[in-house]
Amino acid sequence: MIRLRFITLLVFLPICTIFAQEKTLSKEEAVIKALENNYGIEIAKGQVDIAENNASILNSGYLPTLTGTAGADYNRDDSTIEFPGRILTEDGVDVIDPITGEPTPFPDTDIYKAEAQRYSAALTANYTLFDGMGRFYNYKKLKEQYNLSTLQARETIENTMIQMFTVYFEIARLTENKNVQKQALEISTDRIQRAEYSFEYGQNTKLDILNAQVDMTNDSINLLNTEQQLANAKRDLNVVLNQDLSSQFTVDTTIVFIPKFQIIEFMDQAITNNVAVLQTESNLSINEYDIKVSKSGYLPTVGLSGSYGWNLNQSAASAFFPGSNNETYNFALGASLTWNLFDGGSTTVSVKNAKITYANQELLRKQVELEVSRDMQNAMALYENLLKIYQIQEQNVFTNQNNFERSKEQFQLGSITSIEFRQAQINLLNAQTNKNLAKYDAKLAELQLLQLTGQLLNIEL
Repeated sequence: MIRLRFITLLVFLPICTIFAQEKTLSKEEAVIKALENNYGIEIAKGQVDIAENNASILNSGYLPTLTGTAGADYNRDDSTIEFPGRILTEDGVDVIDPITGEPTPFPDTDIYKAEAQRYSAALTANYTLFDGMGRFYNYKKLKEQYNLSTLQARETIENTMIQMFTVYFEIARLTENKNVQKQALEISTDRIQRAEYSFEYGQNTKLDILNAQVDMTNDSINLLNTEQQLANAKRDLNVVLNQDLSSQFTVDTTIVFIPKFQIIEFMDQAITNNVAVLQTESNLSINEYDIKVSKSGYLPTVGLSGSYGWNLNQSAASAFFPGSNNETYNFALGASLTWNLFDGGSTTVSVKNAKITYANQELLRKQVELEVSRDMQNAMALYENLLKIYQIQEQNVFTNQNNFERSKEQFQLGSITSIEFRQAQINLLNAQTNKNLAKYDAKLAELQLLQLTGQLLNIEL
């Protein structure tokens, strides 16, 4: 009895401690946390922001450019100017050196700290008035690329939701399995007590007690293994939700299936809502704009320009001229026309290649539509099959529950052996766990079908 109580405490004490600290994480809360915190979704949102910046008017080429320039130069010269052969004169008469009696040479001129400054400033504006409509179609292309990035982000969110619910439902399944195995352990524990009482009164042998203890040990191990799997699954969900790995919670095990007629309506609209099909259509629009951008190379480019400038030159005095200050203001307007009459055929090649890419994208769109239709039919067949299996498993649980209750009554009356009673218990346990598996498999198949129809993010779970 001491060993029995020890095993019971070992199994159930950690369970009670955990449940005292856990709170229920609903499906809606899990979705919100995934949308707010998941790393993959955050990265996808960043890509959308980049595409939005690229599609703004600031990146379109429609705005003019304005350039400001300024400059300053400074020069300083120290120089000596000689006049070889030149005679110093006064009033047109040579000056005679009184000592030598020779004409006096013209003296050298020293210029020290001859400074000159030059300052300039200008504003220049350029604007492309017409570029063959290339700028217009390129802007349209950037807008469509932004739309494509939002579709790619949506695909990332949908895949993350499927990943999140896969783990969430696994936690729910293991939670229900744990409860089932906990009940099995309680039954085995009670069975040991009955076997010990019966042995004390001489109604059975020691073998019945040993069999009951073996079964209880197996049930304890199965419960501990399930708890370990459950803890691992919770850590997996914490990773998807980007929260503390040690966070403890329970999940909602309630499952509600969408009516079949509503799913059929979704399937009828799948081609217009499926994210993969929408991405191919967006790429098709981008390729169409590429053709028009390439054709713009056949047309001329017309540009306008304007400038306003200021210059100041301050020159130093020289041996022959005095210094001067020269200040000027300049205003200019201009227009230009550039027409590449022949570029060696590169524009023609670009247009042809763009048309081929567009044709290939059309084929890809048809292929994706066909594949989506096939995947939907397969997913619908799988979903209906899993629903039927779930219904059968529900009935199987009901049957095995009745069988177990009768077996329990007969076992207590001594009409059947402990081995037969244990088999009835195992049959019920397997039926319950199989029903749990079928339930969550069917719900996950439903979500995958909704993803194909493009309605995964539009329904309440």
